[in-house]
Amino acid sequence: MFPAIIKFRTYGQQVVEAAKYIGQGSAVTLDHSNRLPITVQYPYEKNLPSERFRGRIHFEFDKCIACEVRVRVCPINLPAVDWVFIKDVKKKKLKSYSIDFGVCIFCGNCIEYCPTNCLSMTEEYELSSYDRHELNHDQTSLGRVPLSVSQDVSIQSLLTSTSIFKEKICG
Repeated sequence: MFPAIIKFRTYGQQVVEAAKYIGQGSAVTLDHSNRLPITVQYPYEKNLPSERFRGRIHFEFDKCIACEVRVRVCPINLPAVDWVFIKDVKKKKLKSYSIDFGVCIFCGNCIEYCPTNCLSMTEEYELSSYDRHELNHDQTSLGRVPLSVSQDVSIQSLLTSTSIFKEKICG
């Protein structure tokens, strides 16, 4: 008689435990249903990058002293720097500078260790292309003025639609 009662008690405990787990799962599901949607329709809407986002590298040719520090600190020795030594003033003059963004890991070491701050990271993240040779940027393409992502029309519409959505739900 006792073994049947013990089996019935353990069965009851298992049922209560299973109901507890189902309740916990339902609580998580209900918690997520109250959150705002985070899906973005990418080509038409864009997220605003974070403050320390590492995007395309911007290069200012006039500030560079051709010290080659960025080549030494790069973990993959990526930047290609060509320079000429001018004997009259005993200084190096930069001839060309290029980075292959198909290989770059966007670590930011070149920006951090540059003594003249001629390199900086921008907010641009749309660097994809169908031909990998288009990812090799020289000083002309690296020197173009970076586009401000915060002034993009699609981001402005996303920010306003999110604030309107929050007002409808919360207020």
